[in-house]
Amino acid sequence: MAMMIAAGLATMLALAGCSPHPSNVVEPGSYAAANTSDCLPAITLVDQHGQDVSLASLKGRPVLIDFIYSTCPGPCPLMTSRMAVVAKLLGHKLGSQVTFVSITIDPEHDRPAELEKYARESGADAAGWLFLTGTPAQIDRVLAIYHLRRMRNPDGTLNHVAASYLLDPDGHQVRQYQPLEVKASGRSRPRLWWRILIECLAEAGPARQLCLGRWRLG
Repeated sequence: MAMMIAAGLATMLALAGCSPHPSNVVEPGSYAAANTSDCLPAITLVDQHGQDVSLASLKGRPVLIDFIYSTCPGPCPLMTSRMAVVAKLLGHKLGSQVTFVSITIDPEHDRPAELEKYARESGADAAGWLFLTGTPAQIDRVLAIYHLRRMRNPDGTLNHVAASYLLDPDGHQVRQYQPLEVKASGRSRPRLWWRILIECLAEAGPARQLCLGRWRLG
């Protein structure tokens, strides 16, 4: 598979022992957030339906975000499939209490029509899941916030880190995930933990802290 995790970008965070259940089982593919930046700045992109979306407008609810491109030959569809399972677990809460965002790293090719097709064919055309594109300069600005950059190979494929980021309602990172490390079994506990953490973040005030504390996530 031609798209590789770029060595310069793969300075991944040290694996954190997140214990979301009293059994103290470590969550595979979960890393402590090390980025203190505002990850939802006032940058306006375009969604798969051709509508303008300011990243800053997504604040107020948890956001799970990743970076993909529609012609990616392997990792991107797998990442999207992992997120699609979490989306199903969330049910009606996706869109009403939680937002998923997938941003293309190939804006030269991925316009709204391509992203809409990718979402539909990936089973990710759900309410509350945005697929965003923009100008190359806009995409590079967003990637820089996550300390990422895109590199095109001679064969046209792109190098990038296969990672997703869970953002607090204020736009700051809570966790970083490597979705490809999450098991694909139907009873995948890591995916259940994703849902639990997202649902905790969707709560407000004392209820939120109680939820996080119950699962030892706070």
